[in-house]
Amino acid sequence: MSSASSPGVYLRATQQQQQPADLQSSTPAENVCVNQKAVDKLTEGFLSHYLPDLQNSKRALQELTQNQLILLDTLDQEVTKFRECNTLLDLNSLFTEAKIYQNKLVNIRKEMIMLHEKTTKLKKRALKLQQQKQKELLEREQQRERELERERQLIAKPAKRT
Repeated sequence: MSSASSPGVYLRATQQQQQPADLQSSTPAENVCVNQKAVDKLTEGFLSHYLPDLQNSKRALQELTQNQLILLDTLDQEVTKFRECNTLLDLNSLFTEAKIYQNKLVNIRKEMIMLHEKTTKLKKRALKLQQQKQKELLEREQQRERELERERQLIAKPAKRT
């Protein structure tokens, strides 16, 4: 076949283009005639056979990607809800703990008031006891002075001569 007799394309394949490295030395260079119409029809057939499946796969992948984005957004919203719930639980535990400490403070205050009342009563009692002791000491001192005065009066006195 010559280039003038058929509307084909002649390709000269070199040994490096077609053969593996170990076979290159034994195979001579070849002249290959390729018909352009055949190439076009083969390309058209190949594309018509595989292109619909590839386009369907592309659409399915786009749909999956879109669904993934929707799922990721939904998941992010759920995570946010869980974080809010955890925050609420933390707040609830803080309020519970605050209430416990408030009750402890109220109990401490009651105890302090009670201790203050007891110390006030003890101070009053101590003051009364001190006053009573002082009174008893004063009475003893007065009794002693009366006894001494009485003894002085009982002691005979020389009579005065007139």
